[in-house]
Amino acid sequence: MVGPSRPQFVLFGSSIVEFSFMNQGWGAILADLYSRKADILVRGYAAWNSRRALHVLHQVFPKDAATQPSLVIVYFGGNDSISPHPSGLGPHVPLHEYVENMRKIAIHLKGLSEKIRLIILCTPPINEEQIRENPRWNKLREFNRTDDLCRQYSEACLELCKEMDIKAIDLWSTIQKRKDWRNTCFLDGIHFSSEGSKVVAKEILKVLKEADWEPSLHYSSLPAEFGEDSPYDPVSAGGKTTLNVSDSSTNDRIIHWRLQDEE
Repeated sequence: MVGPSRPQFVLFGSSIVEFSFMNQGWGAILADLYSRKADILVRGYAAWNSRRALHVLHQVFPKDAATQPSLVIVYFGGNDSISPHPSGLGPHVPLHEYVENMRKIAIHLKGLSEKIRLIILCTPPINEEQIRENPRWNKLREFNRTDDLCRQYSEACLELCKEMDIKAIDLWSTIQKRKDWRNTCFLDGIHFSSEGSKVVAKEILKVLKEADWEPSLHYSSLPAEFGEDSPYDPVSAGGKTTLNVSDSSTNDRIIHWRLQDEE
């Protein structure tokens, strides 16, 4: 491991997490905004459900690890919500089991450290028409995934988070606040486009900004690594002092990602 030690934010989930650095994804947005402030670690596994996640939970998040994450953002649910296959194979997990699996995941993560923080992303909507028109999804029987089932799993996850006092993001409702969400928020009816990822990133940053966590994990509250003044910094216009630029690029990043309304 390289040093110095920074806060670790772990993204844990299925393809929504694994692909979060693609196509200007929400993981890439977080990594950019938290440059010099926190390490964003991806533990994403495409096509996985909550049942499979439980099998590796102790390997991904060992209780005896020397360093525990400051924040874990979890997403499972879309694959769980796929209708069951007649063979019994496939990613479907019954709703009641999905809820209990997410409960077990949350209990394990919260037990890693008193300081660990948790955010759960609830199942987003899908564009069923886009899925039906995609030969890849038909080949994988993804047409058994419906928006109504996504809603049911999302609502169940939200209720669990309310019960357990866990920060949750209702992506199913938030994505649909955009009138053109079906055409702009997805690449293939399921995975986020850059516009969809922007919605996810904004919601995560909103939670981090509003949470009464001590210390705050919002990027504006975390110190920049090696942020002290230095005579090796760029020289100011007067030629007698230097300019500390360790945190000056944050506004540029906000503008780059078009997140101005997050401030």
